[in-house]
Amino acid sequence: MRPLTLVVIGDPNAPQMRLLKQLPQQVEVIVSDNLDQLRTIAPQADILLNGGFHHALFRHVFPLATKAQWVHNMSTGVEGILSPEAVASPIPLTNGRGVFNSILAEFVIAAVLYFAKDFRRMIRNQSAGTWSPFDVLAARGATLAIIGYGNLGREAAHLATAIGMKVVALRRNAAPASDDPYMYTRDRLHEMLAICDYLLIAAPDTPETKGMIGEPELNALKPEAVVINIGRGPIIVESALVRSLETHRIKGAALDVFDREPLPFGHPFYRLENVLLSPHCADHIPGWVDLAMNKFLENFQRFWNHEPLENIVDKQAGY
Repeated sequence: MRPLTLVVIGDPNAPQMRLLKQLPQQVEVIVSDNLDQLRTIAPQADILLNGGFHHALFRHVFPLATKAQWVHNMSTGVEGILSPEAVASPIPLTNGRGVFNSILAEFVIAAVLYFAKDFRRMIRNQSAGTWSPFDVLAARGATLAIIGYGNLGREAAHLATAIGMKVVALRRNAAPASDDPYMYTRDRLHEMLAICDYLLIAAPDTPETKGMIGEPELNALKPEAVVINIGRGPIIVESALVRSLETHRIKGAALDVFDREPLPFGHPFYRLENVLLSPHCADHIPGWVDLAMNKFLENFQRFWNHEPLENIVDKQAGY
């Protein structure tokens, strides 16, 4: 293959950049997080890599990468980079989908057990030096309803089934496979919400999903229900969720994603005792960024060998 230029939007000193040394010698790698420099080098790019989760920089740089043959986004979410120019472009866009599925699925089970066993109460009693026995709930037999039954939703369903939970899911279009759980269609969303003990949001942020869970949907849940969001914050109407939690209309919420990140100081989620708050780090195991970079390197090998790329994003659908 002829020499290629890889332009990476990211900090040249970031630890994950060392992995790019694995690329063939014919690949010139240029890494920068300086907008002026990126404007100069972007027209040289055969491949453009959003290598540091710099969505705003990407939106500035992408229109200048006129000779790029392939663009990769290290994270799964692409809503931050799908500018009108990116959507209209015929250049294939791939992402890091699937890299953190198993890790995020573990967070889902941890959240289920956190509320079922009331770990917050245990810790509070322990800190107070209080011996105060109380009843806990079984996760086995409880119903987990999943919105976003892609690879991440399936991984969470696998672990939930392993501990004896019942699983149902929302189906968008495609017919369910033979080994899928019971599927609900969008017009039966409220019916599904009414029977679940735990509602898992694992969907991407798209025009179809934005605001999908608002006050009517939260009101359809049982008072004992817990909402778990590892998808994207805007899928839930945040103000409606705050009201439901403040009034104890639902039991609680475990949240890894939010409308605005970082979550502003003084936000109600910080003080609500029925919220388990993760600052968008539920998948941050040691070396997590390396895992995302390795996904790019795997796809690069396919590109180098003229093989079909994996994780191609449907830019019209938004994921």
